[in-house]
Amino acid sequence: MGTGSLLLVPYTAPVDVLLLLARGGEVLLARRQNTGYSDGMWNLPSGKLEDGEDVVAAMIRESDEEIGLRLEREDLRVVSTVHWRTPEGGGRVGFFFTADRWDGEPENREPHKCSDLRWFPLDRLPAETVPYTAAGIDLYRRGENFGVPGWETAIR
Repeated sequence: MGTGSLLLVPYTAPVDVLLLLARGGEVLLARRQNTGYSDGMWNLPSGKLEDGEDVVAAMIRESDEEIGLRLEREDLRVVSTVHWRTPEGGGRVGFFFTADRWDGEPENREPHKCSDLRWFPLDRLPAETVPYTAAGIDLYRRGENFGVPGWETAIR
């Protein structure tokens, strides 16, 4: 590398898994609290990948940890993928899963991070829904499986 050369740093973004649990035209949302991210807002049960974990394993783990549902790999399918641009200009990649079957009934397993679990009509989400979550749900409702919200206005 000569003088004046630039060292390019590879782009990285957190990878999230989000459970779009739908039944009877409604979706299960959790109200966040004490997390430092969108507290007081509604979000899908979700989380980040842990080291060495694939997205399906992460979704199974997060579902059990957050809402006590036992999911099987074969019952999960990705219904939308969102590459979200944060207000600060960073990015996140979210895999939105739905489950065809599950064992158990949703319960709040993390009351220190979640103040409420509630079913909402898919077409009438609360105004206080995390925008990243709302984008994935909107893609699902429209039958689209990919979106890049916020990047449309990024400098190219």
